[in-house]
Amino acid sequence: MAKMGAAILVCIVVLALDVTAGILGIEAQAAQNKVKKVTILFIQCEKPVYRAYQLGLAAVLLVVAHAIANFLGGCACICSQLEFIKASINRKLAATTIILSWIALIAGFSLLLAGAMSNSKSQTSCRFTQGHTLGLGGIMCFVHGGITVAYYVTATAAAHEVP
Repeated sequence: MAKMGAAILVCIVVLALDVTAGILGIEAQAAQNKVKKVTILFIQCEKPVYRAYQLGLAAVLLVVAHAIANFLGGCACICSQLEFIKASINRKLAATTIILSWIALIAGFSLLLAGAMSNSKSQTSCRFTQGHTLGLGGIMCFVHGGITVAYYVTATAAAHEVP
């Protein structure tokens, strides 16, 4: 029963970190949207927003959540097609969700970092319109949270199966 409580605690911590990172990413996008922009065709000039830079660094929380789930969830690797065929449904789900969690991590981290770095300068800059990188990065944090919790649950279940 203690293991069940620990698993629930890990899920709550991972979700809390991912949700916090997602909210901060969306707040960073809101801070960036408040800046006056001048757009000519596809070129946009705007002043960087230091608050958006600070909030965009919530990407660190995303990485911490990923590290916790992967470290405590263990390895759900399936190295061959034959091993995949013989694996239980929990191991198959764990292997699938770990790949999806890495994809969500890379996408979310890249978007948050790109949005934060575009606001790290102190002078007005002109570039191609970037869209909503911080907001999309925040949404990817929510996606990452769901997938990572699914990974942790399935990896934990697979680890407790009788071979």
